[in-house]
Amino acid sequence: MSALLGLRPEVQDTCTSLGLMLLVVLLMGLARVIARQQLHRPMAHAFVLEFLATFQLCCCTHELQLLSEKETAHPTWTLTLIYFFSLVHGLTLVGTASNPCGVLMQMILGGMSPETGAMRLLAQLVSALCSRYCVSALWSLSLTKYHFIERSLACKNPIHTDMSKAIITEAICSFIFHSALLHFQEVRTKLRIHLLAALITFLAYAGGSLTGALFNPALALSLHYPCFDESFYQFFVVYWLAPSLGVLLMILMFSFFLPWLHNNQMTNKKE
Repeated sequence: MSALLGLRPEVQDTCTSLGLMLLVVLLMGLARVIARQQLHRPMAHAFVLEFLATFQLCCCTHELQLLSEKETAHPTWTLTLIYFFSLVHGLTLVGTASNPCGVLMQMILGGMSPETGAMRLLAQLVSALCSRYCVSALWSLSLTKYHFIERSLACKNPIHTDMSKAIITEAICSFIFHSALLHFQEVRTKLRIHLLAALITFLAYAGGSLTGALFNPALALSLHYPCFDESFYQFFVVYWLAPSLGVLLMILMFSFFLPWLHNNQMTNKKE
C-alpha cells in the first residue's frame, strides 16, 4: 500500500482500476467454485455460471472503457489491457458464452437445447443489468478521481459513424469472431485462447472508433443502458440485431452455402 501511495495520482488511479478488475475476477472465480459444489440441478447450474461469467465480463469492461477514455494518448496501453483481460476471461470462463450471439449459434447448430439456451440468455441479460448497478454503486465510492456515479448514469453515445456503417461494423465483427470461435475448436486450448484474445484486440482496434466493436448484446446493454433508454431503436438495431445477423450469415455460409458449393463442384467434376 505504501508503495502505491508513492506513485503519481494518475498511476494510482490506473492501479486501483486494475486491482478492482482482478478482484472481480477472483470473486467470480470463487463464486463459480461454490456454485459447482452446491448446485446439482443442471438448469440452475447453467443459469448461475452464465450469470457469473457475464457479470465478470461486463464489470471488467466498464473499467476498461474508463481506462481507455483516460488513456486516449496511449492507445497501445488500452489494446494491451484488452488482450490481457481477454486472456483472463478465456482462461476463467470456460464452458460459458457470456454473449447472446454465442448462445444463438449453439442453439442453431444443435449444440444446445432451446430450454437451456433461453435460460442462459435470461441469465446474461439479468447479469448485464446487475453489473451496471453494481458498477454504479462502486463508482459512487470515488475510489479514483474518474469514479463518479454521474458517469454511469449518462448516455455517452459510442456510435461515431452513420447508422449503416455502424450496423455493418457490428455484423462483420460478430461474423469474424464467431467464425473463429467455431473453427478454432480443434486447436489446442492454450493456443486457442491466445488466438481469440488477439482477434478480439484486433477487432477492438479496427472497429472501436466506430461503434466500440462490442458484438455482444448483453455487454452493450450493460455499458450503454441509458442510450438504449433514450434511443432504443437505433441501439437495438446496431448492438442486438446486427451481431445476431452476423452470426446467422456465418452459419449460413459455413454450414449451408460452402458445403452446397463444394457438393456442386464435386458433382460437376464427376459428370
